[in-house]
Amino acid sequence: FVQDFSKAMSQAGSSQFQEVIRQELEYSMKVELDKILATAHSNEIEHTKKDLEGFKKLFHRFLQEKGPSVDWGKIQRPPEDSIQPYEKIKARGLPDNIASVLNKLVVVKLNGGLGTSMGCKGPKSLIGVRNENTFLDLTVQQIEHLNKSYNTDVPLVLMNSFNTDDDTKKILQKYSHSRVKIYTFNQSRYPRINKETLLPIAKDVSYSGENTECWYPPGHGDIYASFYNSGLLDNLIAEGKEYIFVSNIDNLGATVDLYILNHLMNPPNGKRCEFVMEVTNKTRADVKGGTLTQYENKLRLVEIAQVPKAHVDEFKSVSKFKIFNTNNLWIALSAIKRLQEKNAIDMEIIVNPKTLDGGLNVIQLETAVGAAIKSFENSLGINVPRSRFLPVKTTSDLLLVMSNLYSLNAGSLTMSEKREFPTVPLVKLGSSFTKVQDYLRRFESIPDMLELDHLTVSGDVTFGKNVSLKGTVIIIANHGDRIDIPAGALLENKIVSGNLRILDH
Repeated sequence: FVQDFSKAMSQAGSSQFQEVIRQELEYSMKVELDKILATAHSNEIEHTKKDLEGFKKLFHRFLQEKGPSVDWGKIQRPPEDSIQPYEKIKARGLPDNIASVLNKLVVVKLNGGLGTSMGCKGPKSLIGVRNENTFLDLTVQQIEHLNKSYNTDVPLVLMNSFNTDDDTKKILQKYSHSRVKIYTFNQSRYPRINKETLLPIAKDVSYSGENTECWYPPGHGDIYASFYNSGLLDNLIAEGKEYIFVSNIDNLGATVDLYILNHLMNPPNGKRCEFVMEVTNKTRADVKGGTLTQYENKLRLVEIAQVPKAHVDEFKSVSKFKIFNTNNLWIALSAIKRLQEKNAIDMEIIVNPKTLDGGLNVIQLETAVGAAIKSFENSLGINVPRSRFLPVKTTSDLLLVMSNLYSLNAGSLTMSEKREFPTVPLVKLGSSFTKVQDYLRRFESIPDMLELDHLTVSGDVTFGKNVSLKGTVIIIANHGDRIDIPAGALLENKIVSGNLRILDH
């Protein structure tokens, strides 16, 4: 329907006709949303209304937009000084009064995601990553260490979704004695829409039981509106806070960087940035990451979904677009407030198609937090070391962060000094390792990986205790076969296949 609809639109060419169809769709949507709102209890009406209003705006824009949201011809490389090398920022050193600078900071973690892609129930932030510590534990430890070292009061704010809020709040009691104030606010809750009819599939406001699939959190671009609507933004401004450092809770490299913070608070040219995006150099593994470009005289984040099909390969080229967005962002609180009140934050709509368990095709309208960069004044990219981007999306990533490649200190992971080169090995674990509990069962202990370049594992494979992997190691168990790597084995540049024949690579 959506394709036919846009085809009919372009062929009809008559803007009147298009406008009539749009108005009909908007009217039908409004009727459905009113019906849903009518089912809310008195204590839910206020926030449900806000959510549905926000959704209506997004839906309105979705109907207005045609085709990819960027004109490829207008994309230019960003000017030299708009992306600064981290070394230059660091070379300025730190002022004596770094504590007073830190007291202006709030750390915000995006905590809306579930651990489903790794086979876990509940919030992803509660998955154990290292020595029994979860993502959330490590985050709290990092900030507590800062507050103790500098005698400061940096709070932690979690943006939860309706999926993660209850479980997260239960866990937070465990940190009641830590030296970190923790606040939470909730992302909006938007209705999924049927791909054919473009109407909500929800019939009422409830989101438990069979209705869980009717709703979704609309991407992290929702942070501006929900942070503002929660009242927390105003409270933090009243306490004298000036910047937030936002990052994904599963990016273990996203720690508070004092040099970047100092650059924000004490800019060399006296003019403060309202928005800083940390970018890092692409490797072959990052070709799909969003990149910073110059577009109509503004820095702009361009994501792969916005690129016209004919230019996707060009977008992925490591030579033309050398950097990508880490989603570590530093944003001025006063600017968020100003833009939010003027309704002036402009983010491209991401249309995310999903197929539900029953086979129904739906779409989710989402936005991304970094896309708002073009709405802020005096934005800047900072090209940071790769170590600030250490996301754990899969068990292959989990293997890296659990291994001796990293050491853990006060909640922060740093690459071991014993590793000869700073790049991370490429690890690909097969589908037998996808779920965390299967992955944990297949390793009696995490192998020594200090000298590993590349590991591929496929099929029914288990590892005994104290295995060492070096160079390039490929282990492939054929269908129906099983390979047990014996305890204490050293595999260096080896291919292990079929029925445990070990060959030199």
